[in-house]
Amino acid sequence: MARKGKSNHRWIVGAKFFVLLNKWGQIVRWSCCAANQHDTVFHCVIENFKDKMLVLADNGFHAKEGDPANLKLCQRGTWNERMLIETAFSLFEGVLQLKKQDHRLKPNLATRLAYCAAIYNICINWTGQVQLSLINFAL
Repeated sequence: MARKGKSNHRWIVGAKFFVLLNKWGQIVRWSCCAANQHDTVFHCVIENFKDKMLVLADNGFHAKEGDPANLKLCQRGTWNERMLIETAFSLFEGVLQLKKQDHRLKPNLATRLAYCAAIYNICINWTGQVQLSLINFAL
C-alpha cells in the first residue's frame, strides 16, 4: 500500500487519507489510496454527493478535464470553511496518531482508518454539541 508520492509539494511515503466532512465536522465518507496517486482518484466519491453538498478542496483536486460539478476549488487564503478539515486532520494526528502507522497491507490500513473515523465521529458528538476538540479524550 505504501508508495512514494507528492503531497503539498513535498515527498511523502505512505497513503493518502481522504475524508468528506459535513458542515458540523462529522465524517460522512472516507477513502484511501497510495501516496503516488493523484487526488483526482477521489472524484468518484465527490460525485456521489453532487445533489447533497458542495465540496471544498484545494487545487490538488483539479483535473485537466472534468471536475465534478459540486467541487469548489479554493485558493490559499480563501474559504475559511476549509479550516474545518485542517482542524480535523490536526486532531487525527495529535490524538489518534494517524501519521505513525506502519500497516503495509491495504485491508489492515483500511481497518485502522475506519476505526479512526468512527472514534472521531463518536468523540465529536460525545457532548451533544458540535465541538472540534478531542483534547479531553487525549488525557
